[in-house]
Amino acid sequence: MNPGKIQFAESEGTYVLKLIGEVRLTLCSSLETFLQAMFEEPEFRSVIVDLSEAETIDSTSLGLLAKLSIMARKQINQRPVLLSPQPDITRILMSMGFERIFVIVEDDGNHTNDYREIECSDSCEESTHARVLDAHRVLMSLNENNRIAFCDLVKQLEHCRQPETT
Repeated sequence: MNPGKIQFAESEGTYVLKLIGEVRLTLCSSLETFLQAMFEEPEFRSVIVDLSEAETIDSTSLGLLAKLSIMARKQINQRPVLLSPQPDITRILMSMGFERIFVIVEDDGNHTNDYREIECSDSCEESTHARVLDAHRVLMSLNENNRIAFCDLVKQLEHCRQPETT
């Protein structure tokens, strides 16, 4: 397995995010920071997520992608495009209800070679915990199956977040 990395390209307010290799929690802090900056850009018009070179994608990363779609819908009233030519990953996306929040295209994603890499930095444990919890809450909001699948995990994460009283 290839360690995960994130690349992006931008042209006239359209951003293409390419997620490569093992797309896991370790990338989420940097991806979230990038997304916040992207949404703050006055020229931002649309976003495409390219999963053509993703080997795996964990639920925290899926939750962050769902959040990206929800934010795009609020800000620009569009569903982002998600390129997913790999049947295994597409099946996961469909099982999570992503067809409701993304335009899923089973395409190879070979549209540009002008990607620049997003530097991935470590985040503190508290920040990581909050990101995992938020991502899974977003996934739960997509459909009943997700709510059932992630309910226990979210409860556990919420319980771990509670400060201990003495």
